[in-house]
Amino acid sequence: MGVTSLRDLTTMQVGGAPARLVEATTTDELLAAARAAFVDDEPWFVLGGGSNTLASDDGFDGTVLHVATRGIEAWEARVDQAGASSPDASVDVAASGGSGGGTGRIGLRVAAGEPWDALVAHTVAQGWSGLEALSGIPGSTGASPVQNIGAYGQEVATTLVSVDFLDAETLEFVRIPAANLELGYRTSVFKATAEGPGRRGVITAVEFALTDDEGLSDPIAFPQLATALGVPLGSRVPVAEVRDRVLALRASKGMVLDASDRDTFSCGSFFTNPIVPRSALEGVPADAPRWETTPEAHDVAVPLGEQPAPPPPVVLGDVKLSAAWLIEHAGIARGFHLPGSGAAVSSKHTLALTNRGGATAEEVAQLARFVQSRVVAEFGVVLQPEPVLLGLAL
Repeated sequence: MGVTSLRDLTTMQVGGAPARLVEATTTDELLAAARAAFVDDEPWFVLGGGSNTLASDDGFDGTVLHVATRGIEAWEARVDQAGASSPDASVDVAASGGSGGGTGRIGLRVAAGEPWDALVAHTVAQGWSGLEALSGIPGSTGASPVQNIGAYGQEVATTLVSVDFLDAETLEFVRIPAANLELGYRTSVFKATAEGPGRRGVITAVEFALTDDEGLSDPIAFPQLATALGVPLGSRVPVAEVRDRVLALRASKGMVLDASDRDTFSCGSFFTNPIVPRSALEGVPADAPRWETTPEAHDVAVPLGEQPAPPPPVVLGDVKLSAAWLIEHAGIARGFHLPGSGAAVSSKHTLALTNRGGATAEEVAQLARFVQSRVVAEFGVVLQPEPVLLGLAL
Protein backbone atom coordinates (compact mmCIF):
# COMPACT_ATOMS: atom_id res chain seq x y z
CA MET A 1 0.00 0.00 0.00
CA GLY A 2 1.08 3.62 -0.45
CA VAL A 3 2.99 5.28 2.36
CA THR A 4 0.56 6.92 4.77
CA SER A 5 1.32 9.54 7.40
CA LEU A 6 1.25 8.19 10.94
CA ARG A 7 -1.16 10.98 11.83
CA ASP A 8 -3.76 9.03 9.83
CA LEU A 9 -3.16 5.86 11.86
CA THR A 10 -3.00 7.23 15.42
CA THR A 11 -5.72 8.59 17.69
CA MET A 12 -3.57 11.63 18.60
CA GLN A 13 -3.43 12.39 14.86
CA VAL A 14 0.16 13.57 14.77
CA GLY A 15 3.25 12.09 13.12
CA GLY A 16 4.95 12.00 9.76
CA ALA A 17 5.23 9.23 7.17
CA PRO A 18 7.29 6.06 7.66
CA ALA A 19 9.77 4.99 5.02
CA ARG A 20 7.62 1.88 4.48
CA LEU A 21 4.21 0.85 5.69
CA VAL A 22 3.11 -2.78 5.42
CA GLU A 23 -0.50 -3.59 6.32
CA ALA A 24 -1.21 -7.22 7.20
CA THR A 25 -4.83 -8.41 7.11
CA THR A 26 -4.14 -12.12 7.71
CA THR A 27 -1.87 -13.92 10.16
CA ASP A 28 0.16 -15.39 7.31
CA GLU A 29 0.71 -11.90 5.87
CA LEU A 30 1.68 -10.61 9.32
CA LEU A 31 4.19 -13.41 9.93
CA ALA A 32 5.77 -12.99 6.49
CA ALA A 33 6.04 -9.21 6.80
CA ALA A 34 7.39 -9.43 10.35
CA ARG A 35 10.05 -12.00 9.45
CA ALA A 36 11.18 -9.82 6.55
CA ALA A 37 11.39 -6.75 8.79
CA PHE A 38 13.16 -8.58 11.62
CA VAL A 39 16.03 -9.77 9.42
CA ASP A 40 16.44 -6.37 7.76
CA ASP A 41 19.10 -4.03 9.11
CA GLU A 42 16.67 -1.11 9.26
CA PRO A 43 14.40 -0.26 12.20
CA TRP A 44 10.83 -1.58 12.44
CA PHE A 45 7.79 -0.78 14.52
CA VAL A 46 4.54 -2.69 15.14
CA LEU A 47 1.40 -0.53 15.06
CA GLY A 48 -2.07 -1.72 16.00
CA GLY A 49 -4.92 0.72 16.63
CA GLY A 50 -2.55 3.65 17.15
CA SER A 51 -4.20 4.66 20.43
CA ASN A 52 -1.04 4.43 22.52
CA THR A 53 1.53 5.92 20.15
CA LEU A 54 2.94 9.42 19.89
CA ALA A 55 4.93 9.54 16.65
CA SER A 56 7.46 12.17 15.59
CA ASP A 57 6.60 14.77 12.96
CA ASP A 58 9.69 13.54 11.08
CA GLY A 59 8.08 10.15 10.51
CA PHE A 60 9.92 6.86 10.94
CA ASP A 61 13.00 5.82 9.00
CA GLY A 62 12.08 2.16 8.73
CA THR A 63 9.17 -0.24 8.35
CA VAL A 64 5.89 0.12 10.18
CA LEU A 65 3.95 -3.16 10.42
CA HIS A 66 0.29 -2.22 10.63
CA VAL A 67 -1.58 -5.14 12.21
CA ALA A 68 -5.07 -5.26 10.66
CA THR A 69 -5.96 -8.93 11.18
CA ARG A 70 -9.47 -9.90 12.30
CA GLY A 71 -11.16 -12.89 13.88
CA ILE A 72 -12.70 -14.18 17.12
CA GLU A 73 -12.91 -17.92 17.83
CA ALA A 74 -14.83 -19.11 20.90
CA TRP A 75 -15.35 -22.45 22.60
CA GLU A 76 -16.40 -23.94 25.92
CA ALA A 77 -13.08 -24.30 27.64
CA ARG A 78 -11.18 -26.01 30.36
CA VAL A 79 -8.22 -23.94 31.56
CA ASP A 80 -5.40 -25.82 33.26
CA GLN A 81 -2.99 -24.48 35.86
CA ALA A 82 -0.22 -24.05 33.31
CA GLY A 83 -2.33 -21.43 31.55
CA ALA A 84 -3.42 -23.50 28.56
CA SER A 85 -7.00 -23.46 27.33
CA SER A 86 -8.32 -26.62 25.73
CA PRO A 87 -11.27 -26.51 23.32
CA ASP A 88 -14.11 -28.96 23.78
CA ALA A 89 -14.48 -30.33 20.27
CA SER A 90 -18.15 -31.13 20.88
CA VAL A 91 -19.19 -27.50 21.52
CA ASP A 92 -18.22 -24.59 19.29
CA VAL A 93 -19.82 -21.54 20.88
CA ALA A 94 -19.21 -19.30 17.87
CA ALA A 95 -20.87 -21.83 15.56
CA SER A 96 -23.84 -22.38 17.87
CA GLY A 97 -24.44 -18.64 18.04
CA GLY A 98 -24.74 -18.21 21.79
CA SER A 99 -23.64 -19.21 25.24
CA GLY A 100 -23.59 -22.77 26.48
CA GLY A 101 -26.09 -21.95 29.26
CA GLY A 102 -25.41 -22.00 33.00
CA THR A 103 -22.05 -21.27 34.60
CA GLY A 104 -19.02 -22.22 32.57
CA ARG A 105 -15.73 -21.11 31.10
CA ILE A 106 -15.43 -19.70 27.60
CA GLY A 107 -12.16 -19.82 25.69
CA LEU A 108 -11.50 -17.08 23.14
CA ARG A 109 -8.72 -16.82 20.59
CA VAL A 110 -8.64 -13.35 19.07
CA ALA A 111 -6.60 -12.04 16.14
CA ALA A 112 -4.17 -9.32 17.22
CA GLY A 113 -5.65 -6.69 14.91
CA GLU A 114 -9.21 -7.08 16.19
CA PRO A 115 -10.30 -3.71 17.63
CA TRP A 116 -10.40 -4.04 21.41
CA ASP A 117 -13.80 -2.49 21.99
CA ALA A 118 -15.34 -4.59 19.22
CA LEU A 119 -14.11 -7.66 21.10
CA VAL A 120 -15.59 -6.39 24.39
CA ALA A 121 -18.91 -5.59 22.68
CA HIS A 122 -18.99 -9.12 21.26
CA THR A 123 -18.38 -10.77 24.63
CA VAL A 124 -21.01 -8.61 26.31
CA ALA A 125 -23.55 -9.44 23.59
CA GLN A 126 -22.90 -13.12 24.33
CA GLY A 127 -23.37 -12.55 28.08
CA TRP A 128 -19.77 -13.48 28.98
CA SER A 129 -17.99 -11.70 31.81
CA GLY A 130 -14.36 -10.77 32.31
CA LEU A 131 -13.88 -7.83 29.93
CA GLU A 132 -17.01 -5.73 30.44
CA ALA A 133 -15.36 -3.02 32.58
CA LEU A 134 -12.73 -2.56 29.84
CA SER A 135 -15.35 -1.20 27.44
CA GLY A 136 -14.49 1.86 25.37
CA ILE A 137 -10.72 1.46 25.49
CA PRO A 138 -9.35 2.20 22.01
CA GLY A 139 -6.65 0.18 20.29
CA SER A 140 -6.15 -3.40 19.18
CA THR A 141 -6.43 -6.70 21.03
CA GLY A 142 -2.79 -7.58 20.34
CA ALA A 143 -1.64 -4.47 22.20
CA SER A 144 -3.74 -5.22 25.29
CA PRO A 145 -1.24 -7.56 27.02
CA VAL A 146 1.71 -5.24 26.31
CA GLN A 147 0.22 -2.55 28.55
CA ASN A 148 -1.82 -4.99 30.63
CA ILE A 149 -4.67 -2.55 30.07
CA GLY A 150 -7.06 -2.02 32.95
CA ALA A 151 -9.96 0.14 34.08
CA TYR A 152 -12.76 0.22 36.63
CA GLY A 153 -11.51 -2.76 38.62
CA GLN A 154 -10.63 -5.12 35.76
CA GLU A 155 -7.39 -5.70 33.87
CA VAL A 156 -6.33 -7.98 31.06
CA ALA A 157 -4.12 -10.07 33.37
CA THR A 158 -7.24 -11.45 35.08
CA THR A 159 -8.55 -13.24 31.99
CA LEU A 160 -5.47 -13.59 29.79
CA VAL A 161 -4.43 -17.19 29.08
CA SER A 162 -1.65 -16.85 26.49
CA VAL A 163 -0.35 -14.98 23.47
CA ASP A 164 0.95 -16.24 20.13
CA PHE A 165 4.22 -14.44 19.48
CA LEU A 166 6.88 -14.23 16.78
CA ASP A 167 10.19 -13.46 18.50
CA ALA A 168 12.28 -10.90 16.63
CA GLU A 169 15.58 -12.22 17.97
CA THR A 170 15.12 -15.95 17.36
CA LEU A 171 12.37 -15.85 14.68
CA GLU A 172 10.65 -18.53 16.77
CA PHE A 173 6.84 -18.59 16.69
CA VAL A 174 5.76 -19.51 20.22
CA ARG A 175 2.74 -19.55 22.49
CA ILE A 176 3.57 -17.83 25.78
CA PRO A 177 1.37 -18.52 28.82
CA ALA A 178 0.23 -15.49 30.80
CA ALA A 179 2.25 -16.63 33.82
CA ASN A 180 5.44 -15.95 31.82
CA LEU A 181 4.50 -12.45 30.68
CA GLU A 182 5.53 -10.59 33.87
CA LEU A 183 2.21 -8.74 33.92
CA GLY A 184 1.99 -5.80 36.30
CA TYR A 185 0.50 -2.32 36.50
CA ARG A 186 0.57 -1.12 32.85
CA THR A 187 3.52 -3.35 32.08
CA SER A 188 4.60 -6.74 30.76
CA VAL A 189 7.67 -8.55 29.47
CA PHE A 190 7.07 -6.74 26.14
CA LYS A 191 7.11 -3.22 27.56
CA ALA A 192 10.18 -1.09 27.00
CA THR A 193 11.57 0.48 30.17
CA ALA A 194 14.61 2.45 31.23
CA GLU A 195 16.32 -0.90 31.79
CA GLY A 196 15.78 -2.19 28.26
CA PRO A 197 13.53 -2.53 25.20
CA GLY A 198 11.50 -5.48 26.49
CA ARG A 199 11.00 -8.71 24.56
CA ARG A 200 10.78 -7.67 20.92
CA GLY A 201 8.59 -9.22 18.28
CA VAL A 202 4.93 -9.24 17.26
CA ILE A 203 1.86 -10.71 18.95
CA THR A 204 -0.37 -12.43 16.38
CA ALA A 205 -3.21 -13.70 18.59
CA VAL A 206 -4.39 -13.47 22.19
CA GLU A 207 -6.28 -16.10 24.17
CA PHE A 208 -8.65 -15.36 27.04
CA ALA A 209 -10.77 -17.37 29.46
CA LEU A 210 -14.09 -15.71 30.31
CA THR A 211 -17.07 -16.73 32.44
CA ASP A 212 -20.54 -17.64 31.23
CA ASP A 213 -22.95 -17.19 34.14
CA GLU A 214 -26.35 -16.16 32.81
CA GLY A 215 -25.09 -12.78 31.66
CA LEU A 216 -23.85 -11.61 35.07
CA SER A 217 -20.72 -9.49 35.43
CA ASP A 218 -17.65 -10.08 37.52
CA PRO A 219 -18.11 -8.67 41.06
CA ILE A 220 -17.97 -4.87 40.83
CA ALA A 221 -14.59 -3.88 42.29
CA PHE A 222 -14.32 -0.14 41.62
CA PRO A 223 -16.15 2.38 43.85
CA GLN A 224 -16.94 4.90 41.07
CA LEU A 225 -18.48 2.17 38.93
CA ALA A 226 -20.47 0.77 41.85
CA THR A 227 -21.84 4.26 42.53
CA ALA A 228 -22.75 4.75 38.86
CA LEU A 229 -24.58 1.42 38.88
CA GLY A 230 -26.26 2.15 42.23
CA VAL A 231 -25.04 -1.12 43.79
CA PRO A 232 -22.66 -2.06 46.63
CA LEU A 233 -19.10 -3.11 45.86
CA GLY A 234 -18.95 -6.83 45.13
CA SER A 235 -22.36 -6.91 43.46
CA ARG A 236 -22.90 -8.69 40.16
CA VAL A 237 -25.14 -7.12 37.55
CA PRO A 238 -25.85 -7.81 33.87
CA VAL A 239 -22.73 -7.32 31.79
CA ALA A 240 -24.62 -5.03 29.40
CA GLU A 241 -25.37 -2.64 32.28
CA VAL A 242 -21.69 -2.53 33.23
CA ARG A 243 -20.71 -1.77 29.64
CA ASP A 244 -23.28 1.03 29.35
CA ARG A 245 -22.13 2.67 32.60
CA VAL A 246 -18.45 2.35 31.78
CA LEU A 247 -18.96 3.89 28.33
CA ALA A 248 -20.84 6.78 29.92
CA LEU A 249 -18.12 7.31 32.54
CA ARG A 250 -15.37 7.21 29.94
CA ALA A 251 -17.27 9.56 27.62
CA SER A 252 -17.66 12.08 30.46
CA LYS A 253 -13.85 12.13 30.66
CA GLY A 254 -13.30 12.34 26.90
CA MET A 255 -11.98 8.78 26.84
CA VAL A 256 -14.25 7.32 24.13
CA LEU A 257 -13.29 8.12 20.55
CA ASP A 258 -15.68 10.70 19.07
CA ALA A 259 -14.93 12.63 15.88
CA SER A 260 -16.99 15.57 17.18
CA ASP A 261 -15.08 15.85 20.48
CA ARG A 262 -11.49 17.15 20.27
CA ASP A 263 -10.84 15.88 23.81
CA THR A 264 -10.82 12.36 22.37
CA PHE A 265 -7.98 13.12 19.92
CA SER A 266 -5.48 11.81 22.43
CA CYS A 267 -3.57 8.77 23.64
CA GLY A 268 -5.96 8.35 26.55
CA SER A 269 -4.17 8.68 29.89
CA PHE A 270 -0.80 10.20 29.01
CA PHE A 271 0.82 9.47 32.38
CA THR A 272 0.68 6.41 34.61
CA ASN A 273 -0.14 6.71 38.29
CA PRO A 274 3.33 6.83 39.89
CA ILE A 275 4.35 4.06 42.27
CA VAL A 276 6.94 5.50 44.64
CA PRO A 277 8.89 4.37 47.71
CA ARG A 278 7.69 5.75 51.00
CA SER A 279 10.85 7.83 51.23
CA ALA A 280 9.59 9.84 48.24
CA LEU A 281 6.39 10.90 50.02
CA GLU A 282 8.00 13.69 52.03
CA GLY A 283 6.91 16.35 49.55
CA VAL A 284 3.43 14.89 48.96
CA PRO A 285 0.59 16.27 51.14
CA ALA A 286 -1.02 13.80 53.53
CA ASP A 287 -4.42 14.30 51.89
CA ALA A 288 -3.18 13.25 48.43
CA PRO A 289 -4.96 10.07 47.27
CA ARG A 290 -2.76 7.00 47.68
CA TRP A 291 -3.04 3.25 47.60
CA GLU A 292 -0.87 0.68 49.32
CA THR A 293 0.92 -1.88 47.18
CA THR A 294 1.79 -5.39 48.31
CA PRO A 295 5.45 -6.42 48.35
CA GLU A 296 6.28 -9.39 46.16
CA ALA A 297 6.36 -12.66 48.10
CA HIS A 298 9.25 -15.09 47.62
CA ASP A 299 9.30 -18.81 48.36
CA VAL A 300 12.17 -20.08 50.50
CA ALA A 301 13.66 -23.56 50.01
CA VAL A 302 14.48 -25.44 53.24
CA PRO A 303 16.60 -28.66 53.24
CA LEU A 304 14.78 -31.79 54.37
CA GLY A 305 14.87 -32.23 58.13
CA GLU A 306 15.58 -28.59 58.89
CA GLN A 307 13.18 -26.09 60.36
CA PRO A 308 12.47 -22.93 58.42
CA ALA A 309 13.86 -19.73 59.82
CA PRO A 310 11.42 -17.31 61.48
CA PRO A 311 9.59 -15.20 58.90
CA PRO A 312 11.17 -11.83 58.18
CA PRO A 313 9.45 -8.73 59.52
CA VAL A 314 6.58 -7.43 57.42
CA VAL A 315 7.84 -4.83 54.96
CA LEU A 316 5.38 -2.26 53.71
CA GLY A 317 5.18 -1.93 49.95
CA ASP A 318 5.54 1.14 47.79
CA VAL A 319 2.69 3.60 47.41
CA LYS A 320 0.68 4.37 44.27
CA LEU A 321 -0.31 8.03 43.85
CA SER A 322 -2.93 9.65 41.63
CA ALA A 323 -1.25 11.30 38.65
CA ALA A 324 -4.39 13.34 37.95
CA TRP A 325 -4.40 14.73 41.52
CA LEU A 326 -0.71 15.62 41.31
CA ILE A 327 -1.19 17.42 37.98
CA GLU A 328 -4.21 19.41 39.16
CA HIS A 329 -2.55 20.37 42.46
CA ALA A 330 0.61 21.41 40.63
CA GLY A 331 -1.52 24.20 39.16
CA ILE A 332 -2.39 22.70 35.79
CA ALA A 333 -6.10 22.96 35.10
CA ARG A 334 -8.25 21.15 32.57
CA GLY A 335 -7.93 22.80 29.18
CA PHE A 336 -4.48 24.25 29.94
CA HIS A 337 -2.21 24.85 26.93
CA LEU A 338 1.08 26.57 26.25
CA PRO A 339 0.84 29.85 24.28
CA GLY A 340 0.47 29.26 20.55
CA SER A 341 0.31 25.48 20.88
CA GLY A 342 -2.30 23.18 19.31
CA ALA A 343 -1.84 20.69 22.16
CA ALA A 344 -3.78 21.03 25.40
CA VAL A 345 -4.72 19.20 28.54
CA SER A 346 -8.18 17.70 28.07
CA SER A 347 -11.04 19.92 29.18
CA LYS A 348 -12.53 16.87 30.91
CA HIS A 349 -9.60 15.03 32.48
CA THR A 350 -6.09 16.24 33.40
CA LEU A 351 -4.50 12.87 32.59
CA ALA A 352 -5.15 13.25 28.85
CA LEU A 353 -3.15 15.47 26.51
CA THR A 354 -5.08 16.29 23.36
CA ASN A 355 -4.67 17.57 19.83
CA ARG A 356 -6.99 20.57 19.68
CA GLY A 357 -6.48 20.82 15.93
CA GLY A 358 -3.26 21.08 13.94
CA ALA A 359 -0.98 20.16 16.85
CA THR A 360 2.45 18.79 16.09
CA ALA A 361 4.03 15.88 17.92
CA GLU A 362 6.64 18.23 19.33
CA GLU A 363 3.91 20.49 20.74
CA VAL A 364 2.40 17.48 22.53
CA ALA A 365 5.85 16.55 23.85
CA GLN A 366 6.49 20.13 25.02
CA LEU A 367 3.23 20.11 26.95
CA ALA A 368 4.08 16.74 28.50
CA ARG A 369 7.49 18.03 29.59
CA PHE A 370 5.89 21.10 31.13
CA VAL A 371 3.41 18.95 33.09
CA GLN A 372 6.26 16.74 34.31
CA SER A 373 8.33 19.75 35.37
CA ARG A 374 5.47 21.29 37.35
CA VAL A 375 4.76 18.05 39.22
CA VAL A 376 8.46 17.56 40.01
CA ALA A 377 8.80 21.15 41.22
CA GLU A 378 5.71 20.89 43.43
CA PHE A 379 5.95 17.34 44.77
CA GLY A 380 9.30 15.84 43.74
CA VAL A 381 7.55 13.04 41.81
CA VAL A 382 8.47 12.20 38.20
CA LEU A 383 5.49 11.23 36.04
CA GLN A 384 6.17 8.54 33.45
CA PRO A 385 4.48 8.63 30.03
CA GLU A 386 2.14 5.77 29.17
CA PRO A 387 2.18 5.94 25.33
CA VAL A 388 5.00 4.61 23.16
CA LEU A 389 7.16 7.53 21.97
CA LEU A 390 8.28 6.94 18.38
CA GLY A 391 11.16 9.23 17.47
CA LEU A 392 10.51 11.52 20.45
CA ALA A 393 11.84 11.85 23.98
CA LEU A 394 10.51 13.61 27.06
